Amino acid sequence: MPTKKKTVAKKKTSASKKEPAAKKTAAKKATSKKSVSKKTTAKTGAASKKKITRKKPVTANSDTKSFEPYKMVKGEEYMNDAHVAHFDGLLLDWKHELMEEVDRTVHHMQDEAANFPDPNDRATQESEFTIELRTRDRERKLIKKIDEALDHLDSGDYGYCEQCGMEIGIRRLEARPTANLCIDCKSLDEIRERQRG
Repeated sequence: MPTKKKTVAKKKTSASKKEPAAKKTAAKKATSKKSVSKKTTAKTGAASKKKITRKKPVTANSDTKSFEPYKMVKGEEYMNDAHVAHFDGLLLDWKHELMEEVDRTVHHMQDEAANFPDPNDRATQESEFTIELRTRDRERKLIKKIDEALDHLDSGDYGYCEQCGMEIGIRRLEARPTANLCIDCKSLDEIRERQRG
């Protein structure tokens, strides 16, 4: 019988030896799973970072490629020929940019117009078109203001406030070429507007 006890004892020791080995493999599997999940999260994080990067939006007033501020000379007459030429070029370039954007939108809407069977896709497309059309409507109104400013430029009234007749100023006109009020009259106008509610 002593041999049986030894065999049982040996089995217990071999079983006890196998348990830690099994635990080690389980621990190894768990660590390998953790490292795999870390790698996939790192990949997804990088992928989401790529989606976030966007192009700089082009706005109607971003004439960075052709706009150079006017270099004022001391004692120079307000709205002389150089000023008129500067603002004429500025307004025409801005109008040209807006017209190109309108054409681009029309072509984009014609190309993208599709009859989606899914109502959600149709709704998404219609909302995108609505936003684009609203933007184009604002730009159409801006083109009208630019045309009015060009008319004032031709008549010699450009650069002077419509309410008080004072000079609007070169820097203000460069910031807002369609401005027809000086800064003081515009401020008073905004205060009146706020009071009316």
